[in-house]
Amino acid sequence: MNNILDWKEYSRAARNAAAEGCVLLRNEKQALPIRPGETVSVFGRIQLDYYKSGTGSGGMVNVPYVHSILDGLREHKEIQIYEPVLTEYRRWTKEHPFDRGNGWGTEPWCQEEMPLSDAFVADAAAHSDLALIVLGRTAGEDRDNTLQEGSYYLTQAERKMLKIVCAAFPRTVVVLNVGNIMDMSWVDDYRPSSVLYVWQGGMEGGCGAADILCGLSPSGRLTDTIAFDYSDYPSSRNFGSTKENFYAEDIYVGYRYFETFAKDRVRYPFGFGLSYTTFSAQHAMSEAPDHLTVTATIKNTGTTAGKEVVQVYAEAPQGLLGKPSRVLCAFAKTGTLQPGCTETLELTVPKSALASYDDSGATGHKSCFVLEAGTYTLYAGCDVRSAAPVGSFFIAETLVTEALTECMAPVKEFSRMKPDTASAGFGTDHPYRVSYVPVPTRTINPMDKRAASLPACLPYTGDTGIRLSDVKDGHADYAHFLAQLTDEDLKHIVHGEGMCSPKVTPGTAAAFGGITEHLQHFGIPAGCCSDGPSGIRMDCGATAFSLPNGTLLASTFNLALVKELFTFEGMELHSNHIDTLLGPGINIHRNPLNGRNFEYHSEDPYLTGMMAVAQAEGMYHAGVSGTLKHFCCNNQEMSRHTADSVVSERALREIYLKPFELCVRSGYVRSIMTSYNPVNGIWTAGNYDLNTSILRNEWGYTGMVMTDWWAKMNEEGGAPSPQNIAAMVRAQNDVFMVTPDTTAYEDNLTDALADGRLTRAELTRSAENICRFLMESPAFAALTGSDTPVEQKNRPAEFSSEDLGSMTAHKIGTDTAIPLAEYPTDAGTFFVLALTFEQEGTYRFSLAASTEASEHAQMAVTLNLDGTVLHTYSYHGGSTAPVTLSRDKEVRGTTHYLKVFFSHSGLKLHELNIQRI
Repeated sequence: MNNILDWKEYSRAARNAAAEGCVLLRNEKQALPIRPGETVSVFGRIQLDYYKSGTGSGGMVNVPYVHSILDGLREHKEIQIYEPVLTEYRRWTKEHPFDRGNGWGTEPWCQEEMPLSDAFVADAAAHSDLALIVLGRTAGEDRDNTLQEGSYYLTQAERKMLKIVCAAFPRTVVVLNVGNIMDMSWVDDYRPSSVLYVWQGGMEGGCGAADILCGLSPSGRLTDTIAFDYSDYPSSRNFGSTKENFYAEDIYVGYRYFETFAKDRVRYPFGFGLSYTTFSAQHAMSEAPDHLTVTATIKNTGTTAGKEVVQVYAEAPQGLLGKPSRVLCAFAKTGTLQPGCTETLELTVPKSALASYDDSGATGHKSCFVLEAGTYTLYAGCDVRSAAPVGSFFIAETLVTEALTECMAPVKEFSRMKPDTASAGFGTDHPYRVSYVPVPTRTINPMDKRAASLPACLPYTGDTGIRLSDVKDGHADYAHFLAQLTDEDLKHIVHGEGMCSPKVTPGTAAAFGGITEHLQHFGIPAGCCSDGPSGIRMDCGATAFSLPNGTLLASTFNLALVKELFTFEGMELHSNHIDTLLGPGINIHRNPLNGRNFEYHSEDPYLTGMMAVAQAEGMYHAGVSGTLKHFCCNNQEMSRHTADSVVSERALREIYLKPFELCVRSGYVRSIMTSYNPVNGIWTAGNYDLNTSILRNEWGYTGMVMTDWWAKMNEEGGAPSPQNIAAMVRAQNDVFMVTPDTTAYEDNLTDALADGRLTRAELTRSAENICRFLMESPAFAALTGSDTPVEQKNRPAEFSSEDLGSMTAHKIGTDTAIPLAEYPTDAGTFFVLALTFEQEGTYRFSLAASTEASEHAQMAVTLNLDGTVLHTYSYHGGSTAPVTLSRDKEVRGTTHYLKVFFSHSGLKLHELNIQRI
């Protein structure tokens, strides 16, 4: 492994990804690119306030900089910005600052927009060749999009801006700095020349977008279908419930639904995206006994260099189970082709990848993946709608490709969608009519499976001198190593500590593994994990690289580029002593309103899974692991802790579990996080079928599983509780995240061991999974002296001298209270106190703060003393009463500088008490 992380190369890869993920949906009369020598007027406040990511843990990266779209345009010296428009926006935004909300999950979906007059726009049109209109949206954790203006729909101010500018300028380009698809009906109303989705591209995103605007040919493709109306999405009738959501659309998610039932309701199809050049393609298919090969010869027939994406889809016979008319089964991207140049790609499709899961027994093979008898046709093209037939093969008799057992089947009766093959459709736009059939319900109780396969372990032996390094070296096995641990040790190891544990990298999400002195005595290190999919979150204020969001990365359709980018990310993790990143997020875009869609990738499970494999492989080669999340069906943020996902076993296996399966089978993943929600009545953190029957017994996973933070578990039919750790361990979910102190956390492990609800062997099994993960981690390598540290070069400075601003001075005696109520506490800000201590010694720094945020809000404030983290104080919502947290620190010398940094908004400081002890 290369042990030098060069931020210049890191930035280059991120900028390339941000550019390749841009999706051009419209380009009338070649309005784009901007030509050299042209002048552009830029409208919309988001030109100055670029959204690098969505909100919540998936985007909370402290960054050294964020390049806006305007910054990127400035780098292109061959074009000019019309300054009077920019000057007015700068003046107006000073009077109307960016609204970051007040605490966790309160940032608005959009920002106030500057009103425009006809005269102002007319002047700009008279002095410019074209107009850019930049629109922005955000959403995130605990905050879904809604069917409101300013969220899924445009505001009246945005509509007025589009109307005035599109009427005044002959060339208008709308740039969408958003985390998710949105309503696009305004394209019909105002008919801008060009529409470009640039998504949320991290700290280099604005430059990547500008590269496309100024001439780099776009090659991004849609990872979701954009329908004419929200009501066209089949999940729209079953989304947003606070109690339960029935997945009645079943496997017909996104284009699988539209291409089967409603082709005429698609505005922009899955996989669609325009280029500045043109391509020709010749496709051919060959057949082997177990796989198919599609050969695609792509030629650039235009006048501009560019890249093309080849997409291969399958159509299976309807048979007895019913099938979507199209399913993505392979994709590839060319390199940069100069005009007149050609590249040939080979795409391989295993025949088994075309199988369907029979959860009803209709084929005579219940709980099996089968290839039903009939003709299978492959299609190839540049999007799902334009893909043309390239070949077919015939199966005479139904074949079983994988025999499994029933898992996670629903217990509630409901009906699901299926093509009606008995009656004709409505023409080419409606190949099949929609019918509904009963969903098969559960016949096997998962607790019976657990009882039939309880693990065994050696009895407790006490310390026999075996250390984890002995297991690593092959001198001992896990059974004898773990037999040394007491029941208390085993209870401690299945808890993580956080957030912002002082035992690992400051400001990160959790420490796990060797979090007590006795566990460390056996050579078990404390592992470190950090949010999130968009980069490293360190609530201590330390900066990190902010990556493009998941939707953008998937839109590149470029696995090699994504792997390269996450190799850099893995090196950054390694250099910060972080063993696993809490990402990628690989839930399905079931509905366009899900607030965390920006973290996730696509409505398609294959594209999602392959993108996640590329990310996991990149981190793997840097010596760290990703943590796949959220396992599974975290498809809405509203009531995410309680809303039950009621879904068929077939839909689970073919859609919602498939990305996780692809990643696990790749071998690059050693950590998985379960979701908050229940699936078919059982909370995932304690779901035996999910975490043992499927994940480990079927897929062969041997890594670690953790809960989401402060998750709940339940006994089937009972209420969920974060204290039900016994249900978690029984399910083989190994680590509860998180507790402030594992030795003081009150749970049910002791009682469960005593009354037989849980066995020591099950605790030992989870301990083995945790140790197996740690044994391959940088933390273990560092403990055993075998780690190769990663050095960083060309890294931007943390803070400049100008950042310090004005300081206030305080003399510190034996007991000094410093009032802090007047200081601002906005996210990403800090202030500095100059402290003069009358005596050296050990001091207790006690910080009193309160918040009005909700129960699951996470807020942190970090105290840095002379550039070294003193402590990160982590507060939680749910009570408005002041909470005082303390940390002791030895102080030498008299004059010191204390920086107080806020990673979140929503805290109200009261005072800092510094007491000599």
